Amino acid sequence: MKEFEIFYDIEELDNESKYLVHKAKEAANFAYAPYSKFHVGAAIMLEDGTVLTGSNQENASYPLCICAERVVLYTAATQHPEKQIMKMAISAHRKNHKELSPASSCGACRQVMSEFEERQNKPFEVIFLKSKNEWIKCASAESLLPFVFKRNNLHE
Repeated sequence: MKEFEIFYDIEELDNESKYLVHKAKEAANFAYAPYSKFHVGAAIMLEDGTVLTGSNQENASYPLCICAERVVLYTAATQHPEKQIMKMAISAHRKNHKELSPASSCGACRQVMSEFEERQNKPFEVIFLKSKNEWIKCASAESLLPFVFKRNNLHE
């Protein structure tokens, strides 16, 4: 697989990816986003087919907010520490809008995603909506952050 692929209709995605996007969309409904009104959901598929979801959780003190991607990754690390992540989908919408909004992971989430790949010594696919009808499927989280800060940066 190339570093990333573009799909111009969600129906062009493979069935697993479409299912994960659907689960991420459902998870966005549980976002707590009273300030931004931007509801984000993330879903991951583990190597045994287990699907976990997370949603963004905001706080009046903005630095205390946490993105959907990190919620679901930390859930996986806590509930299924021995299982590898195979794929992640991210979905977003504005409150009271049924139509999806384009959203890619923030830098902090990209860094965390990359370290999860490093921890499991294996990349995982990332799927998200880039523009109105443009779905992106990346071969790895690290491809979203090409000059990622890694643990070997901490040591000589």
